[in-house]
Formats: sequence, structure tokens, C-alpha cells
Amino acid sequence: MQSRKPHAALLASPGMGHLTPVLELGKRLVSHHGFSVTIFVVTTDTSLSQSQLLKPSQTSYHLEVVFFPPVDISSQIDQTTSILTQLAMMMREALPSLRSAISAMKVPPIALIVDMFGTEAFAIAEEFMMLKYVFITSNAWFLALTVHAPTIDKKEEDDHVNKQKPLVIPGCKPICFVDSFEPILKPNNQVYEEYLRMGTEISTADGILVNTFHELEPQTLAALNDKRKLGLVANAPVYPIGPLVRPAEPGVRSEVLSWLDMQPNESVIYVSFGSGGTLTAKQTTELAWGLEKSLQRFVWVLRLPVENDSAATVFKTSNGCADYANYLPDGFLNRTSKTGLVVPMWAPQTEILNHPSIGGFLSHCGWNSSLESIVNGVPIIAWPLYAEQKMNAAMLAEHIGIAVRSKVLPSEDVIERSEIEAMVRKLMVGKEGEAIRARVRMLKSWAEKALSNGGGSYNSLANVAKDCEISLQRRITKAGA
Repeated sequence: MQSRKPHAALLASPGMGHLTPVLELGKRLVSHHGFSVTIFVVTTDTSLSQSQLLKPSQTSYHLEVVFFPPVDISSQIDQTTSILTQLAMMMREALPSLRSAISAMKVPPIALIVDMFGTEAFAIAEEFMMLKYVFITSNAWFLALTVHAPTIDKKEEDDHVNKQKPLVIPGCKPICFVDSFEPILKPNNQVYEEYLRMGTEISTADGILVNTFHELEPQTLAALNDKRKLGLVANAPVYPIGPLVRPAEPGVRSEVLSWLDMQPNESVIYVSFGSGGTLTAKQTTELAWGLEKSLQRFVWVLRLPVENDSAATVFKTSNGCADYANYLPDGFLNRTSKTGLVVPMWAPQTEILNHPSIGGFLSHCGWNSSLESIVNGVPIIAWPLYAEQKMNAAMLAEHIGIAVRSKVLPSEDVIERSEIEAMVRKLMVGKEGEAIRARVRMLKSWAEKALSNGGGSYNSLANVAKDCEISLQRRITKAGA
């Protein structure tokens, strides 16, 4: 018998940066909108488990996480294959597993929600007569570029790629050449073709969910829903449903949090480059000197340096970090022992950013980290490394004014210790830092309102839920006819 509770299937691509917001969406559909949810996770190894992703208090009869067998594309790639292309290939390899899983269900889910790397699964949704949604785990500006990209003509391409002019997106802020998304700069490359395919397939969805909120990107969201601007190419309603981030767990204890308990309010800068970001040995040394010379307290999540690959740990889950002290200046750990804490590989970021001692975040500007900073009212030093992070950095610094960033992109050159020192001091003790902090506190308040009952993001997801309920009732009626 068909259940009267809507059942949604969510498909998450590899990498915690994609999985975390999908998990939060699933939990919100269950807890706030009366759904049952199955989350299908595409993995590259067997190290993840449901117990790692969901705390006992979060497990529910109505929320299930299913791990597909690890996908192996090693024979299809080489060192030049981009992350975007690899993700597209992995999701393609997982399609038979998804189809088998849905086929095995007595009744197919009423909706399939995929991230942007899973849009080829829309064919499976259509086969089983499911509504199809795409969940953009980044921001609306990135969505705007993605749906606009297939319409870029040769002149626009030449102006941006060769003449380095800003890329104009109807109704939105233009994208400066230095901040552009890598695939756009590589026309006729496989990564470009995959990206254009995704942009085209997104426009075939029944709806587009975005991990942002109206007050953060009003101009871009308006353009996406305006048929005279981007609405014509988006071709589906756009629903801002964020900020969806993992909430801080009460009662979590660690060496880092105990150390933070002993520091003054808003006196510590947190330094982390996400689950995938890495620095070179020279940049690691310069960062260490910059932090020390700033005379500010810090917590630094340190990974072993990697040359010429700023995304070296994207698909890795190891927490080991041997001999990291060998990559720091002589005496650094002793000289900073009272003002700084270096943590190998991993730290409880959500709980750290939620701690009252944190006054700034030196971040790679992954969108999850950016939203975590916003919801905790923490200003940012933008340090983009890969993917759409340069766009995120531009948005955080120039569009909404909650970040400072270096004169030269970290992906283009080494940021020297003197500039790092200046950025840290500007954020932590300067007047400009006070203005940025006030701005991010305002956004924190708006974010809370957006997700509360009756707020803009709450209502957006409620509209999606209503469409699913209508579709479910039609299915029940048809079955009973």
C-alpha cells in the first residue's frame, strides 16, 4: 500500500563538502516537513559509515543512509583530470546502483533530489515517474553561472577567456577574470563539456534548491526567477533553502575546545582549508611566520604540504599527519606555545566556529565553511584554493563585505608573511575588522530568521514539500482508480 508520507530519495556525490549539506537537507525534510528520506551516498572508499554521519539522536525510522559500493575510475583518469570531471565520472558509474536500489523498493519515492554532479540520474527519475530536483550545495551566483554557461557565445567566450574581460551574467554581478570558475577558462576541454552538460540538465528539473538565503543574495535570486533575465535558462523555480550546515553538537569535548575555553572572547583566529585543501611547503612556512608575526592567538589545522595540488585530499579520509613539525619554521611551536595551537589534519570545525573565543576564520572559502562562518557570526580571511572558491571569495569580500583577501590569489602565487600578518591584524584588531564583524553578525541574525518557521528559506522548502504532497496524492488517486 502506498504510504501517505512523502518519500524522497537524495543522491550525494563523493566528498564531505557535498555530503554534509545533503544530509542536512534530508534531516530537515524529515523533522520539519513530514517526509521519509533515503540518502544514497556515492563513495570512493569503504571508510564511511552511517554512525559517522548521524548521531544516535539523529537516526530515525524515517531517515536512512545507503552507501553504494565504492566506484573506481582510476583506469579512466590521469593527473590532469579535473575534480569536476572525476566527480561526473564517479556519478555516472553509480547510476546502475541507483536504478537497482529504486527498482528494489515496493513503491518508488515521490521525488529524486540530486546535487549538480548527479543530473544524469534524472533519466532514472523519469523512468519511475518521480519528481526531479537538483540541490545546488553552493550559492546562487554559482548557480547563475552554471545555467548561463551553455548560452555563452563565441564573442563572450573570447572576451572573457582571451581578453580577460569580466563575464556578464544577466541580472547578476559580473565575474572578474581572476575569479572565474576553472571550466569556463578551458573551452573545448572535457571539464568544460561536462560543466555545460550539467548546466543544461539542471534546467530540466522540476525545481532547483540552493544552499543560500534571500538576504544573502537578493539580486541573484531575483534574476534566476525573472524570465526576462536568467529565469528563461534556469527554466524551473529556484528555491533558496539555506543556510543548511551541520549544527554544533552540545557536550563535544576535545583538546582544541578546552584550549579555547581559556582564551578571551573573539581573540582567536581559526585557520583551516577544509576537507580537501592543501598548501605547498613554502606557503606553509610563510603562513606560520605570518601568524606568529601578527601576535594574535590562533588554532591552525595543519596538513602535510603537497606541491602543485591544492585539492590533494578531496577524496581522502585519512586523519593521520606524521612529522608535521618538520614543515614549520625552527622553534615555531615553542615560540607560539602560549598563543597558538597546531592541530594535525582534522578538528571539530563546527564546534570551533561556534566557540565564543573565535574572532576570525582564515578559510579556503568552500561554501559549507563560508556558511558555517556566517551562521556563527565569524568574519573571514578569504584564501580560495580550487573549484568555485575564487567566486566565493569575491562574493564574501566584495559583494557582501564579510571578508578580507590577499592582493594576489593563493592559487597563483605564494602569499608572503607580511601580507598574512597584515590581513590577520586587520581582521582581528583593526577598525575595518570591527565593521566586517558587525556586518556578519547582521547576516547571522538574518540566517536564523530565514530558517525559522515562516522565514524565507523555511517557506521555500515548504513549497517543495507541498508539490511533493500533491504529486503523491495524484499517485494514490491513480492507484485507487
